[in-house]
Amino acid sequence: MDAKYHHYKGYIGVVEYSNEDSIFHGKILDIEDLVTFEAESLAETEKLFEDTVDDYLETCKELGKEFKK
Repeated sequence: MDAKYHHYKGYIGVVEYSNEDSIFHGKILDIEDLVTFEAESLAETEKLFEDTVDDYLETCKELGKEFKK
């Protein structure tokens, strides 16, 4: 499977399937932090990506950290 990309609030996420783990692994691209998520199906990845971005933004806000797009 080729990589799948999601876009949300100016952020880009990439999702790839791991045959070894039988799971979809995703991460937010182009940020200084490593922020990842996992899903059992491709259909779940878009919602999980959006939730992950929202969590990342909330965490940055709580820590007083400037987030970058």
